[in-house]
Amino acid sequence: MGPTRKPNVCRRLSRRALGFFARDAGVVQRTNLGILRELVCQESTKFKNVWTTHSKSPIAYERGRIYFDNYRCCVSSVASEPKKLYEMPKCSKSEKIEDALLWECPVGEVLPDPSDYKSSLIALTAHNWLLRISATTGRILEKIYLASYCKFRYLSWDTPQEVIAVKSAQNKGSPVARQAGIQQPILLYLAVFQVLPFSLVGVLEINKRIFGNVTDATLSHGILIVMYSSGLVRLYSFQAITEQAKNGIQEMECCSLESDWIYFHPDASGRIIHVGPNQVKVLKLNEIENNSSQYQISEDFVILAKRENKNENLVTITASGRVVRKCFNLLDDDPEQETFKIVDYEDELDLLSVVAVTQIDAEGKAHLDFHCNEHGTLLKSIPLVESWDVTYSHEVYFDRDLVLHIEQKPNRVFSCYVYQMVCDPGEEEEILNRSC
Repeated sequence: MGPTRKPNVCRRLSRRALGFFARDAGVVQRTNLGILRELVCQESTKFKNVWTTHSKSPIAYERGRIYFDNYRCCVSSVASEPKKLYEMPKCSKSEKIEDALLWECPVGEVLPDPSDYKSSLIALTAHNWLLRISATTGRILEKIYLASYCKFRYLSWDTPQEVIAVKSAQNKGSPVARQAGIQQPILLYLAVFQVLPFSLVGVLEINKRIFGNVTDATLSHGILIVMYSSGLVRLYSFQAITEQAKNGIQEMECCSLESDWIYFHPDASGRIIHVGPNQVKVLKLNEIENNSSQYQISEDFVILAKRENKNENLVTITASGRVVRKCFNLLDDDPEQETFKIVDYEDELDLLSVVAVTQIDAEGKAHLDFHCNEHGTLLKSIPLVESWDVTYSHEVYFDRDLVLHIEQKPNRVFSCYVYQMVCDPGEEEEILNRSC
């Protein structure tokens, strides 16, 4: 007989969560995730590249599923090799899916249709249709037409699993108007929908005459976040929070070509994540003492990139032979310095994942760091084997025992690298025994 195969730790934990080892599945699930977090963060645990695939169209990832061909083909990422779940019929270019979100059934609600209790994909098509598609079969369950006056392109959660924000492409105006110096006052539109069934909450117009010279805007947890080219970020609320909050304007002190970004923490703690090229700030929104109608923003913790303090000296020799030295600082997003590119949150393990990149000669090297969500402490760092070209787009996802890196290469070739956790068998057994 050959050697017995050791069961996958995630599969074992899932079996326990379903009640194989205890009656109270909720308690067991929390225990399981604590075990998994300890396994993920221990020093000897490695993440091994188990498979790589390439595509001529963008690749997307949502909760254990990898989507190819503009979400038309769905593949499971849980197995050690790709396994196709479904493939939707071919469609015209105008019907292709531009963006999508995974919607999962709310707990404790009575829903109108049996199919509503299963996960579905909320998808936005190129011709402005909003679709709800079964995540297991690819069948269209619900559809609604948005508008004809703009091109909607992006989806995001305003309230996770309840309210979505559909953002239009930025309005650049016609070439003739731009040539004549005529600026288009409306930058973009945000359409807000309640999910299941789709119902319109409202359409928000981001107008430069109202907000000033804004460069981008998004909606999160009922807060409108407006960004400016100077690194300025303004927070607005439908309840006039700008007239009642201190420090409602946040500014990232950095000098960089890429703008910083800000959003509410996905852990529903009410905190705010503000990311710049060399620092990640986690901010708290608190009521002012003795005044429940006013709020202030304060720092919870800051994650700093590992950098050397490099000042460049420029030497100039004048016609008379006098030596003049000029000293200047490099940009904060200088590629030769460690720069933050992606910040995400793994909700089940309560870890912040941060991707940092350093350009060495012509090749960029990246690593994924896991930080304690409560204090910001660095717990583990994982090197990504493949090189990182900073001139192209990248996405990195950390999901339980899985890390995915999706990148765009020259000539619109997209690649997906899947890493799985590999533990030392002895240490894995020791942690499991200690936790039981």
